[in-house]
Amino acid sequence: MNAQPLKTEQAAARPGSLRRYLLLGILLPVGVLVIVNTFSLYQQALSAVNTAYDRTLLASAKSIGEQLDVSGYDEQSELRVTVPYAALEAFEADNQSRLFYRVSSLNGEMVSGFPQLPFWRGRILPKPAYSALVDFYDDVFEGEDVRVAVLLQPVVSATGRAMAVIQVAETLELRTTLAQKILFDTLWRQALLLAVIALVAVVVVQRATRPVRRLSAQLQARPENDLTPISAADAPRELLPLVEATNQVMRRLENLLSNQKRFVRDAAHQLRTPLAVLKVQVQSALRGDMDAREALSDINQTVDRATLLANQMLALAKVEQLRQQAELQGMNLDDVVREVALDLAPLIADRELDFDIETMPASVLAHEWMLGELCRNLLHNAIKHCPVGGPLSVRLLTDNTHLALTVSDSGPGISSELAARLFQPFSAGNVREGSGLGLAICHDIVMALGGTISLENRENRGNHGHIIGLDATVRLPLIRK
Repeated sequence: MNAQPLKTEQAAARPGSLRRYLLLGILLPVGVLVIVNTFSLYQQALSAVNTAYDRTLLASAKSIGEQLDVSGYDEQSELRVTVPYAALEAFEADNQSRLFYRVSSLNGEMVSGFPQLPFWRGRILPKPAYSALVDFYDDVFEGEDVRVAVLLQPVVSATGRAMAVIQVAETLELRTTLAQKILFDTLWRQALLLAVIALVAVVVVQRATRPVRRLSAQLQARPENDLTPISAADAPRELLPLVEATNQVMRRLENLLSNQKRFVRDAAHQLRTPLAVLKVQVQSALRGDMDAREALSDINQTVDRATLLANQMLALAKVEQLRQQAELQGMNLDDVVREVALDLAPLIADRELDFDIETMPASVLAHEWMLGELCRNLLHNAIKHCPVGGPLSVRLLTDNTHLALTVSDSGPGISSELAARLFQPFSAGNVREGSGLGLAICHDIVMALGGTISLENRENRGNHGHIIGLDATVRLPLIRK
């Protein structure tokens, strides 16, 4: 019942096409510009048509003015005019428009023409467009729209002088027809222009998106386990950041998959031995080859080593996971060091160690679990290698840019050969006492935090060459304030 709404939501959430987005982004502004340009051209053409036909109306008014006669002067003048309609036929174009006229005195008294034509009540512009006292306006005559030209014509004769008002009105059929023709001509030319632009845009977008389609085809044709970098030497510069980002993602995925494979391989290899030993011990206890209490003690030690190994392998995998995913935050390492020392206090007390700790405020960008695991492994490793009753110290110092965490034990130190591989997984100095993962975990954590870690034997100052302990030093960048 809910299948149709689900499909609708999936369709609505589907991202739009880049090609469609580019086409719309190009064609919509161009289309709006074409429409505005068409309207502007039409208005300009209509203005030009009106100007041309207004000139014809003015010529009609002047031809009528040539037929005027007057007797008397000014207010006592009497105008006379004889205008046969045939005289106006020369100004009617193709019998599409009709002309009407009216001749009046300056005070509106009708002299000749069509009395129904309303008398002019306007005014002459200060700077008329023509060398005559003329005005043009739109009006309605007998229910039809007309364009009217008004000419103030001085009339002088041997017997008089007066001012005549000559109005010539023309219906708009011819103007409308010509304006529509100009509009249609403009529209189809603009439509042709828009079609050409659309065709060019389609071709350009098609060519511009060809590298994207080619890259997509290359990625789809790859085997599932192929994470080699994309080779796109001919890709446009705009695509290079995407290609580089994709290659970075592939490198991270390849590193992640490599770590997962290594974890599975190491887990299968390293857990096989304690499980095999545990099985032998159980079988020996069942056969009665050894005392039950002694057998349970051996089984317990084997389980402890297997548990330690599994926990440290999981911790090693978690370091890589946090490196890929976790967002680092400002953490106070001095607080973490003291909390870890407090947690391991029973082990320190059990070995009766002379423990000394000195810290100062130090903030670093890290993950809380990373710092805790780093301090716990370093301190636990030092406790394990200190002789009973020996000294053990922790120092946390800072300079302008870095902090230095040093854990100093009083153990036998390490050989140069062992120091070269001690940060590698499963490189324990004593396989019976450790899994060889503690320092490897510390190394990976320090690398993830952008720091360094080193192991240096501490020698007796009075007796050079005599090793009195080992210093494990971690340097991490401080948070700049």
